[in-house]
Amino acid sequence: MIEAADAEPGHNGRVALVTGAARGIGLGIAAWLICEGWQVVLTDIDRKRGSRAAKTLGDHAWFILMDVADEAQVRAAVSEVLGQFGRLDALVCNAGVSDPHNPALESLPLSTWNRTLAVNLTGPMLLAKHCAPYLRAHGGAIVNLASTRAHQSEPDTEAYVASKGGLVALTHALAISLGPEIRVNAVSPGWIDARDPSQRRAEPLSADEHAQHPTGRVGTVEDVAAMVAWLLSCQAGFVTGQEFVVDGGMTRKMIYR
Repeated sequence: MIEAADAEPGHNGRVALVTGAARGIGLGIAAWLICEGWQVVLTDIDRKRGSRAAKTLGDHAWFILMDVADEAQVRAAVSEVLGQFGRLDALVCNAGVSDPHNPALESLPLSTWNRTLAVNLTGPMLLAKHCAPYLRAHGGAIVNLASTRAHQSEPDTEAYVASKGGLVALTHALAISLGPEIRVNAVSPGWIDARDPSQRRAEPLSADEHAQHPTGRVGTVEDVAAMVAWLLSCQAGFVTGQEFVVDGGMTRKMIYR
């Protein structure tokens, strides 16, 4: 995780909205963008942790409480961003139900299925819907955080996998609908050690956990944040509708038991 001391920005005039930014990958993305000079609006359903994160990141971080599955809250949050900063240049849809496991299919509650899809798939659609007019005005970009589980599964992960597979498809649909003014891409992380730094130090991953990756290590939030930042930049101006897998090569590794 990027520490507060590393997050002193030179403001570049651009504003990014990052959802699910109170911890983990979302917080890492917010910190990285601030280091690159962005004004970042963090959103999360955890008011206490989100407010603390924004305070730690400094003057170019702003926190808004928001449940991405609630259209009224999405509409209000986007209005608050425009009222506070007058523009929006980037949207990063990171908020999600993070536990990929659900009860066995025969006992899977419909409420669990619906909530997972509401947050992981409907949320990014609602955010794109309400942010699009403002992103279009500045030639903005959207990055959706999907998952390698859109392509491979463990048992009892139907809700999460369906939501992430749908998000990859939604990404290219939005790219076609919103282009050429707005670019839309997806990043699909593999195993990312997104734990708090203190927990990582107290419970380090094993050598075997790192070694199984073709890159020789488990991923970090910075690996994902760097890809997101590039996709939001002008250097990626010819890139839209694509999925970028950040997994240390694991989805290309042939494994037989």
